[in-house]
Amino acid sequence: MELTINGTKRQVDAAADTPLLWVIREELGLTGTKYGCGAAQCGACTVLADGHPIRSCVMPVSAVANQAITTIESIEEDPVGKRVVEAWIEHQVPQCGYCQSGQVLTATALLKQNAKPSEAEIAAAMINLCRCGTYNAIADAMQQLAKG
Repeated sequence: MELTINGTKRQVDAAADTPLLWVIREELGLTGTKYGCGAAQCGACTVLADGHPIRSCVMPVSAVANQAITTIESIEEDPVGKRVVEAWIEHQVPQCGYCQSGQVLTATALLKQNAKPSEAEIAAAMINLCRCGTYNAIADAMQQLAKG
């Protein structure tokens, strides 16, 4: 099957029901997307499919075969993604960093959909879990980004 990952068409040899996460990590070698819980609860595995955040640990690869998949490896090629990464650095968001690829992709998707989200909209969208508890730094970075 053919997937478009980070703007490049790639042939993958995977069963239709293989989770996208395993294709991204094991077959394509893009290890920035992390395995967290395996149950679509934590968000460490978040990638963008046609610009929308999805939990790749439970998404069958066949379900996204015709969509453009974006992973953390190419997020800075997007102007909004680049701004998110810059804000994350400025606000020193990452601690261990394990969940941050999913956090950055979720933030990028929100800001591309709504350039000036309210605090409530940010809180509703930024639901990925962070074991280090960087929620305040994430909120600060998102508030800055929402202000432009």
